[in-house]
Amino acid sequence: MSCSKSILIIFFILLSNFSVQVLSVVEDCGAEEDDGCTNKKKALPLKIIAIITILISSMIGVCLPLVTQSIPALSPERSLFVIVKAFAAGIILATGFMHVLPDSFDMLSSTCLKENPWHKFPFTGFVAMLSAIITLIIDSMATSVYSKKHNSGVVKPESGGEPEELAVVEAGGGGGGHSHFHGHHHGAKLEVQGAQLLRYRVIAMVLELGIIVHSIVIGLSLGASNNTCSIKGLIAALCFHQMFEGMGLGGCILQAEYKFIKKAAMAFFFSVTTPFGIALGLALASTYKENSPRSLITVGLLNASSAGLLIYMALVDLLAADFMGPKLQGSIKLQIKSYIAVLLGAGGMSLMAKWA
Repeated sequence: MSCSKSILIIFFILLSNFSVQVLSVVEDCGAEEDDGCTNKKKALPLKIIAIITILISSMIGVCLPLVTQSIPALSPERSLFVIVKAFAAGIILATGFMHVLPDSFDMLSSTCLKENPWHKFPFTGFVAMLSAIITLIIDSMATSVYSKKHNSGVVKPESGGEPEELAVVEAGGGGGGHSHFHGHHHGAKLEVQGAQLLRYRVIAMVLELGIIVHSIVIGLSLGASNNTCSIKGLIAALCFHQMFEGMGLGGCILQAEYKFIKKAAMAFFFSVTTPFGIALGLALASTYKENSPRSLITVGLLNASSAGLLIYMALVDLLAADFMGPKLQGSIKLQIKSYIAVLLGAGGMSLMAKWA
C-alpha cells in the first residue's frame, strides 16, 4: 500500500507546485471586506470549540462501527450494517458534489484571479476528472500489487499468524471422491473470501487517504477564517459531516479486518486531521489570506482533486460494490431500504450546504 500512498502524495505535491508556478501571472487581491462578522478576538474561542467538538464527533463516528462489532444487530453480515453504510456513503457522495466541488468552482473562478488562464478553462472539472482517473489507477494497481503479495495463500484477518494456504482435502478409499470435492469447494470459498477481504483493505486505505487530505483543507480554511458568522455554521455542519463520514470509513475499516493497532492508527489519523487543519490555520492566520491568489489556487485545486476522489470512492467502491453485491441483489426489500438511506444521507449533507 506504500506505493499507492506515494502516488497520491506525489499527485497533491504536483498540484501545489503547479499553483505556485502560475502565480507569476496573478496579482495580489485586496483584503477581506469587513461585513460586521469579521472579529479575530471573538473568532478564537469559536475555533477552540470547533477543535474539541469536531475531534469528539470524528472519534465517535469512526469508532462506533468498531466498538459495536460485538453487537449482533450491527455486525457486517446483518442488514442494518449495510443500511448504515449506505447512509454514510450518501454523506461522502454529497460532500464531494455539494461542498468540495462547488467550493473549488468558486475559488478558481474568483475575480481575484487573472482572466487568463483561470477564466478561460474549467480547471475544477478537469482536475476532478483527472483525480477520479488517478484514483481508479491507484485502486486497480494497489489491488494487483496486494494480490501478488499474497498469492501464496488467502488473505486472512490480521489476527496473527501466516496467510492460510488453500488446502485440498484428499482421502483414499470409498469416501475419497466426496472428500476431494469438499476440499476443492472449501478452497474456492476461502479464495473468494480472501479476494473480497483484499478489496475491503484497498478501499479502506484509499478512502482514508482521500478523506485525510480533504479534512486538512477544510480545517485550514476554518482555522484561518475570522468570520464569526460563517464559523458558527461550519462547526455544526462539520460535526455532522465528520461523524457520519467517520461511520462510513469505520465500516470499511471493520470489513477490512485489520489488527487492533492498524484500526486504532487509521481511526486516530481520521479523527485528528480536521482539528490539526484548524490548528494549522490558526498558526498561519497572520500570513494565510483566504482570497489571496496563492490560497485560492492551491486550495481550489486541492478541493477539486479531493472531490474527484470522494465521488469516485462513494460511487464505485462503496455504493456500486454493495448494491451490485450478492447480499443486496438477493433482496429487493433491502435494496429499497438502502436506497432510502443513501437519499437521506445525501439529502442531509446537501442541506448542510446552505450553512457551510
